[in-house]
Amino acid sequence: MKLNDTIIRAYKGEATNYTPAWFMRQAGRSQAEYRKLKEKYSLFEITHQPEICAYVTRLPVEMYNVDAAILYKDIMSPLPAIGIDVDIKAGIGPVIANPIKGFHDVEALGTIDPEKDVPYVLDTIKLLTTEQLTVPLIGFSGAPFTIASYLIEGGPSKNYGKTKAFMYAHSDAWFALMDKLADMTITYVKAQIKAGVKAVQIFDSWVGALNAKDYRTYIKPVMHRIFSELQNEGVPLIMFGVGASHLLLEWNELPLDVIGLDWRTSIKEARELGVTKVLQGNLDPAILLADWDTIESRTKEILDQSMKDGRHVFNLGHGVTPDIHPETLKKLTDLIHTYSAR
Repeated sequence: MKLNDTIIRAYKGEATNYTPAWFMRQAGRSQAEYRKLKEKYSLFEITHQPEICAYVTRLPVEMYNVDAAILYKDIMSPLPAIGIDVDIKAGIGPVIANPIKGFHDVEALGTIDPEKDVPYVLDTIKLLTTEQLTVPLIGFSGAPFTIASYLIEGGPSKNYGKTKAFMYAHSDAWFALMDKLADMTITYVKAQIKAGVKAVQIFDSWVGALNAKDYRTYIKPVMHRIFSELQNEGVPLIMFGVGASHLLLEWNELPLDVIGLDWRTSIKEARELGVTKVLQGNLDPAILLADWDTIESRTKEILDQSMKDGRHVFNLGHGVTPDIHPETLKKLTDLIHTYSAR
């Protein structure tokens, strides 16, 4: 199969004939086919069955004509391998049965051997990239802060109070935890790349809860290590977080290729701020619940800003929500491709 590598060239900052697009959470609850599967299988059960997981992953490519697939799984997927008892509970999210409370809990964490611990993830990647996809597959992992927030809080949090308190009060344990999670991330991502993914996105979804000074002290060194080690793998590296506009210049200094923006910062504002990396984003997902005229206007506004230098991949500013209609996403992809064609 001939691979349409437009999005990879865009991630590398090369000129393309149109602005490529994909959507975070493009596979999932907004699709009737997926909801039908979920009546029978849990998320972890789907990810453990390569044929089914591959189907869920490739479905948005077939439905929406997007320029990339992103592997269907969760940032929690590698955690059981290092000794974390995690469950994805409906209406809640990841719940940790054994939260980290001190240095001894950090020391007890193991290491991941992807071939042994998550072979189904690698088998899904191989199936997709050798037999099923005509566009690149994006792999991903959670970043240490975001993963740590679940491990320490025991589940989702609104203010990350326990996490930040642990970080401030137990800095030795914190940095040890960052190192353990960095090791897991590097090993896990390298295995995904070896199996066939063509780009990798690191989700630090909740790191915007930190101010820039704390980010530089407690997070940036470990992120620099992760991206430095992955940089040698030869695939584009993408960074994304929510509510992290104040960290964009920190990210711009990391050895990565692409910065994903949420909807709070425009393409124009990011460039004026001094961000030089390729940008990804950043339509507010809520806009896709409005009338088409509004969707079209906001989409063209983003493209008008980004097409000035062309170093842009279109995405949403966060994930597709369950109430967004699939037909809207297909229409949106068509608009992006036709309006940006050059």
